[in-house]
Amino acid sequence: MKHFLTTEHWSQNDLQQMIDFAKELKEEKFQPLLKNKSVALLFFNPSLRTRTSFELGVHQLGGQAIVLQPGKDAWPIEFELGSIMDGEAEEHIQEVAQVLSAYCDIIAVRAFPKFQNWQDDRQDKLIKSLAQFSTVPVINMETITHPCQELAHIMALQENLGDLKGKKYVLTWTYHPKPLNTAVANSSLMIASKFGMDVTLLCPNEDYLLDQHYMDLGQTYSSQHGNQLTVSHDIDSAYEGADVVYAKSWGALPYFGQWEKEKPMRDQYKHFMVDEAKMAKTNNALFSHCLPMRRNVKATDGVVDSKNCIAIQEAENRLHVQKSMMNTLINHS
Repeated sequence: MKHFLTTEHWSQNDLQQMIDFAKELKEEKFQPLLKNKSVALLFFNPSLRTRTSFELGVHQLGGQAIVLQPGKDAWPIEFELGSIMDGEAEEHIQEVAQVLSAYCDIIAVRAFPKFQNWQDDRQDKLIKSLAQFSTVPVINMETITHPCQELAHIMALQENLGDLKGKKYVLTWTYHPKPLNTAVANSSLMIASKFGMDVTLLCPNEDYLLDQHYMDLGQTYSSQHGNQLTVSHDIDSAYEGADVVYAKSWGALPYFGQWEKEKPMRDQYKHFMVDEAKMAKTNNALFSHCLPMRRNVKATDGVVDSKNCIAIQEAENRLHVQKSMMNTLINHS
C-alpha cells in the first residue's frame, strides 16, 4: 500500500505517469475507475477548490465521497500518542484511522499548521499519524506541503510550454496582510526542481527562506538535472528572462507564531506584488498562483487578467490530477 503524502516519496517518472493519465481524464471525465469505492475527506480547514474537485472527482469515477469536518460535524480528534485525553478531543486518531479504514477505500485530509511552533508543525504529525494507523491509502489535501497542487501546476505548465527542462522558474514571495502557510511554496520549489526547471526563489530577505529540508531537496533535485537552485532578494535580476513566475505569500519562519513582530518587516515589502513592469522583464513568462489570490495585493488586475495567466487552468487541473492519483492508489499501487 502506498500513500500520497508528499511528492518527495514519488519519482519524477511516477508523477509524470499520473499527469499523463490526467490529460486523458481531462478529455474523458467519466470513467468507472472508483466504482463501488468510497473516499473519506477530512477537512480541518476551509476549502473551495480542494473540496469541490475531490467530491466531483470521486463522483465522476463512480465512487462515493464522505465529507467530514472534525470539531463541527465529527468529533474533535487527538493526535498525540500516549496523551491523557482530558481536553477537547473526544476521539484518538488510532481509532479514527482504523474505523475509517474499515468503511472507506481512501482517506484524504486537509490540516494546516497550528502556527505556534514551527519545530513542531514541520513534523507533520497529524497526517503521519493518520497514515501510520490507516490500512488504506492516505492522501494529503494540504498540510505543510500541497502535493495535489504540485501535479496540477506541472500539468498546466506542460500544456503551455511542453518540455520544462531548463526553463527559468521564479517562485516569488508576495505581500499578504496575514502570514500564511509555507505549504505551496515548499511544494512548488520541490516540484519545479524535480522536473528540471532552473529555479530562482525570490524573497525579501533571509527570514523568508523556506525550511531547510525543502531548500535541501530543491538543491538536490536541481543538481540531478545539472541546475542550480538560486536564492535572490533582487527583483530585477530574478525576473530577468523568466519563463514562469509563480506567486505565493508565506510567513517568515523565524517569526513563526509571533506575527505581530513580523508585521513591521512584512509591511516594507508590498512592492513585491507581481505587476506588468516586472512581467515585462521576463521571457513572456507564464504567471500563476494556487488561489485564492488577493488582487492588487499579490498581483495586479493587469497580470491576473492577461493571456499569460494560467491560474484558472491550473485550478481546473486539480480535478483531473486528483482523479488520476486516486486511480493510481487504488488500482496500481
